[in-house]
Amino acid sequence: MVAMARAIYSLLFYLLTPLILLRLLWRGRKAPDYRRRWSERFGFVPVVDAGRQVIWVHSVSVGETLAAVPMIKQLQARHPEALLAVTTMTPTGSARVKAVFGSSIYHVYAPYDLPDVLHRFLNRIHPDVLVIMETELWPNLVHSCRGRNIPVVVANARLSEKSAKGYQTFSRLTLPMLQRINCIAAQHQDDGARFLELGLSERQLVVTGNIKFDLSLDDEIKTKAQVLKAQWQGDSKRPIWLVASTHRGEDEIILDSFEQIRLSFPELLLVLVPRHPERFDEVFQHCSRRGLHVVRRSTGASPSLGDQVLLGDTMGELLLFFGACDIAFVGGSLVPVGGHNLIEPAAWQVPVISGPHLFNFVEASRLLLEAKGMVICEGAGVIAHQVTELLQNPTLAAEMGAAAKWVADNNRGALDQLLEIIEQQLLGH
Repeated sequence: MVAMARAIYSLLFYLLTPLILLRLLWRGRKAPDYRRRWSERFGFVPVVDAGRQVIWVHSVSVGETLAAVPMIKQLQARHPEALLAVTTMTPTGSARVKAVFGSSIYHVYAPYDLPDVLHRFLNRIHPDVLVIMETELWPNLVHSCRGRNIPVVVANARLSEKSAKGYQTFSRLTLPMLQRINCIAAQHQDDGARFLELGLSERQLVVTGNIKFDLSLDDEIKTKAQVLKAQWQGDSKRPIWLVASTHRGEDEIILDSFEQIRLSFPELLLVLVPRHPERFDEVFQHCSRRGLHVVRRSTGASPSLGDQVLLGDTMGELLLFFGACDIAFVGGSLVPVGGHNLIEPAAWQVPVISGPHLFNFVEASRLLLEAKGMVICEGAGVIAHQVTELLQNPTLAAEMGAAAKWVADNNRGALDQLLEIIEQQLLGH
């Protein structure tokens, strides 16, 4: 029965492959990288020396990749003889991997979850362990790894109620897949409980916390942030509001808020950073149509006092931007995307504002709200009121920022636990 369910799943995947490729072509209209390197997605990747230990880390896109960076660096330091093979699904994730690690790791796109593709891929990189970031679970991938005695660890795992219901719908695929995973390192007890409800055994589960709390800000990035903030502020010392990782449907709300805030703080600089690069031009047009003067970060020019908006149209600089702002709004939360990383602004001691859709960061948002390091706002008017209040009351802003940093500093430790889990699996392999 299990084999039949997986066979039907594989057949459907094969039949849908042409549509998947058409979608890549469609996305490639605005982001040309989606049209490239298709052979990697079908397992045609460079062959790795068969005698070398390989640690395979899979992170879907930018968010998962950024979370994986400290873990990968630690694994490189602890196992200098091993090859770190890092796969992603998206060009933006790929770009981050290349920018951070260069040629120090082996990087390709992840193979599609098709039996022959996985066979080809695994024959070429022969990993000793697979570490999947967060919850990117594929039945054939897990099955293929188990068949080759390759341990599978799901790191920093999270599982929302909505996702759990989806996995439950396909329980004939989900249950045997979970049974073949060696360890799931969950972010929170609630995530772990949902995995247990789906059929995971308690011996396979460890609740480690969120490794994103183990973020480290070194002196170099702190200095860069200070320099950047001085450039953005100019002689007027204008305040800076960063709105990070927006999705379609959020920019209009933010711009409505901005217009209201500028009635009290006309010199305010809005640093607006869309989540996806294919939307950079679209957001630029949104701002321009409102008569706002926009400078693009990619030009390298610093905003003048006559510029109201700085468009963050580069990749890999968001962590730096959080260190150069006075107030941060984290996007993906005004629309039902589930929110993005709230811990990065908290680590910089910046007051955090978010929309109500936070199912990707339930525990982090709960901790920040309880500590009064964050507020949730919905609607342009409420956001404008909150930002205005923080600008008018620097003491309140400082207290919020300090509370946010306290949360970031006091929830570290997940990374060390995760590294121990991975090394246990390596020893047992």
